Amino acid sequence: MAIFKDTGHLFRFAALFVVGTTSIFVLRAIVTPKSFGQYGHYRGAALKDLADRPVKYAGHQACEVCHTDIVTTKTAGKHAGVNCEACHGPLAKHADDPSNTPAKLDTAVLCVKCHAASAAKPKGFPQVQADDHSGGLACDTCHKPHDPAIAAGGAK
Repeated sequence: MAIFKDTGHLFRFAALFVVGTTSIFVLRAIVTPKSFGQYGHYRGAALKDLADRPVKYAGHQACEVCHTDIVTTKTAGKHAGVNCEACHGPLAKHADDPSNTPAKLDTAVLCVKCHAASAAKPKGFPQVQADDHSGGLACDTCHKPHDPAIAAGGAK
C-alpha cells in the first residue's frame, strides 16, 4: 500500500523550494555592500560617504566670531537657545567668505514656522495667528528678531 502514489510532484516542489531559497541567498550576497555589518546593522562605508559631502553649516560659533553685537542682543533675549542657522539657513559659504552675503529673510514667513498658533505647542510658548496679529506685515516691522521682546523702535 503506497501512501503517496505520485511523489514526483513533491520532489519537484522540494527542488523548486531549494532553488528559490538558494537564489535568494545568492542575490543577497551580490547586492549587500561589503561593509554592511561592520558597525552592527549598518553599512560601514556610509560614514565615509557622509564625510565626503560638502559642508553647508558653519555652526553658531563661526557666526559669533564676527557678529558679537548680535550675540549680545540674542543671549539676553528669548531666542538665546536658538542656533543662528536654524533661522538663517546654512552659512558655511558666508563664514568662509564674508563677501558671500546671505539673502534677506522674509520674517513674515520664517517666524510663523515656529510661532504659528497650535494646540500641540506648550501653553507658555509664544504663538500667534499671523493674519490677525500682524495684518500681513513682516514680523521685523514691530519686533527685533534676535530679541523679539524689544520693539523695532528699541523699547522693551
